[in-house]
Amino acid sequence: MPQTKATTHVVQPPLKGQALNLALATAASVVGFWAWNVIATLSTHYARTMDLSPGTMGVLVAMPIFVGSLGRILVGILTDRYGGRALFTFVLLATIPTVLLVAWGGALNSFAFVLVAGFLLGIAGTVFAVGIPFVSAWYPPARRGFATGVFGAGMGGTALAAFLNPRLVAWIGYVPTHFVIAGVLAAMAVLVWFFMKNAPDWTPNKAPVVPKLLDAAKLAVTWKLCFLYAVLFGGFVSFATYLPTYLRDVYSFSPTDAGARTAGFALAAVIARPIGGVLADRIGSKPVVLAATAGVAVLGWLVALQPVADVQAGPVFLAMAAALGLGAGGVFAWVGVLAPTDKMGAITGIVSAAGGLGGYFPPLIMGWTYNPDATSYKYAIGLSLLVATALAALVFTVLFVKSPSRQAAPRT
Repeated sequence: MPQTKATTHVVQPPLKGQALNLALATAASVVGFWAWNVIATLSTHYARTMDLSPGTMGVLVAMPIFVGSLGRILVGILTDRYGGRALFTFVLLATIPTVLLVAWGGALNSFAFVLVAGFLLGIAGTVFAVGIPFVSAWYPPARRGFATGVFGAGMGGTALAAFLNPRLVAWIGYVPTHFVIAGVLAAMAVLVWFFMKNAPDWTPNKAPVVPKLLDAAKLAVTWKLCFLYAVLFGGFVSFATYLPTYLRDVYSFSPTDAGARTAGFALAAVIARPIGGVLADRIGSKPVVLAATAGVAVLGWLVALQPVADVQAGPVFLAMAAALGLGAGGVFAWVGVLAPTDKMGAITGIVSAAGGLGGYFPPLIMGWTYNPDATSYKYAIGLSLLVATALAALVFTVLFVKSPSRQAAPRT
């Protein structure tokens, strides 16, 4: 009788140094996000010392987000050319003088100085565009949802900033707090330079920048994921940056109390993001993104009803953070699988820039639509727009985003 040949599946062993480099990249992201949020987490300090209106405060809080978002496009391309080790080191070191400029402007009580310093501080936000192509090169496509999800947990630096910064200002003062952050940035840059390595199979891509960016922009999948990431990651960024102001205006929390609750919000999203990546590896990104956008729509409506703090509002905000984190992890699992290796940095830069820009406009809108004379529902317009946007993303995902083979290159 003929013998049946058994089918064997070859499991690729982990690359040596894989876990260490993922851990270093995530730690660098934590520190970068901590610095990126230094202005947002001290918003009540600036509002008090400079007598800023909610609209003006929204502009100040949003400035680092704007620059950090657009800068991700260039940094993503440079990562393709020079590697994650060099770009992580550069971003961390370049952030140090911007943090010190913020301290100087705040010490002078100069809104214009802090605004300009916040513009430069945006470089800290580009750290995300370094990490996605870096960690993706260390992992096979079937594990990239996990890898990008774990790296995405580096946005936990937002939670660290929200929890520590107001307390550090209370304990050691405003200017010394910024020196502490600058010192941590320097220490992390040293660790990255001496202990991080690029993946063994990584090779520098020296193609001209503009054609490479145009090639990435020609892929329809790039723009589809840009929209979804703008809604989900942008939603997280906008909540994490504006929440201290929101909690002060709606619930009259002190800076430290608002910071602690903002840290809890960010931590919930941080925990959910790698879960979103792992789920995307197992069941596909589309179900994860659908569940996340539906959850954001429902929970945004509940937030708009202004539930009582903390018994009612706490679980709602935590669930909102979890939905945003799951969705962001699901979207970038798509990027890690669908982006061609030679365009990974460019596509990552474009998509992550869209995510950052998605977080830039909501704080401005929240500040401009704030109604201080209302007895309740002071942010009703801004939150209603959030619900409408989440519903639009849900419908868009159902109708226009397909679930192609996870091994296939993008064709749409």
